[in-house]
Amino acid sequence: MIPLGGKTIKCMERAGAPPILKNVHCIPEAFSEVSSHATDTFPGVAMNDQGFGASPEFVRMGRRPRLLVVDDDPVNLQVIGSYFEEDHDVTLVGSAALALELCREELPDLLLLDIVMPDLDGLETCRRLKADPLTRELPVIFVTAQATPQEETDALNVGAVDCITKPVNPAVVRARVRTHLTLKAQADFLRSLAFLDGLTGVANRRRFDEFMDAEWRRSRRSGATMALIMVDIDNFKHYNDTYGHLAGDVCLQAVARALNGALKRAQDLMARYGGEEFACVLPETDLVGGRRLAETLLEAVRDLAIPHDGVPPGSVTISLGVASQVPEREAAPENLLAKADARLYEAKAGGRNRVEG
Repeated sequence: MIPLGGKTIKCMERAGAPPILKNVHCIPEAFSEVSSHATDTFPGVAMNDQGFGASPEFVRMGRRPRLLVVDDDPVNLQVIGSYFEEDHDVTLVGSAALALELCREELPDLLLLDIVMPDLDGLETCRRLKADPLTRELPVIFVTAQATPQEETDALNVGAVDCITKPVNPAVVRARVRTHLTLKAQADFLRSLAFLDGLTGVANRRRFDEFMDAEWRRSRRSGATMALIMVDIDNFKHYNDTYGHLAGDVCLQAVARALNGALKRAQDLMARYGGEEFACVLPETDLVGGRRLAETLLEAVRDLAIPHDGVPPGSVTISLGVASQVPEREAAPENLLAKADARLYEAKAGGRNRVEG
């Protein structure tokens, strides 16, 4: 526990690493007030009783923006964190190396980063983030006592979106963070359009490949089990031949909605793998959990009761193959995909309309 101004902040620690201060709930009295003229200085930015509110795009998404603040000075960390604790989820870290690790495990929406730190400085930290496909889109704002034009140029050249000079003004830092969170939300939305299957509205194959690779690497670092479900619509060629391709498209859309609607966790992904085949990636899920969800998916499509004359049971059904594993360093995501695909083949060969795994 870390005391500050007569109050206490809960902190989490890892062996050999500086503390992480998670979800800060301490506002030092000296920094709790925001200038009354802030709305005049930054027009169009909504205010709450603690200052500037969170980006409206995140409000519409139904969650609080996630901020990661990195500084080797605990006082700076807690002061900056206090500006955002009202309407953001804030994690405070005193080590750039630990910040890199956290970004790969659970990507924040924005990083506030000090430049001058021991061991690994902010500029090199930013370079590494921008070199990693998992973190390169993360907006980085440098918060630094260095204010020369050359130093600011260096910061922008390594990929930062902004620089703020210490000592920071609460209204200014909140307004700039809000602006970059809004831009990030808009950019994320535009990128998401490129990852959607145009017919069914679920994730496309490109999104599946990227998500699978990212979750594989994350599970390999954490040692967690991940599961994969491969789904195929039974006798779909016969359906198209009987009802026509336009009806086949409508069938694909209905099945995709049912499959996607059966997912209950935000971290799970349903994607159209190709043709009439879908894939569901389940992070931190074992074989039992994967099979349980597969049975739910099976029932969800059965409940649609889409007529399919000429094949049992007279309605559209699916077959599913389930596999799980803890990713090993020398293994690749294709290993898990091959296992799930083999189980799907068994389900098809065993009579369809069933789960194997």
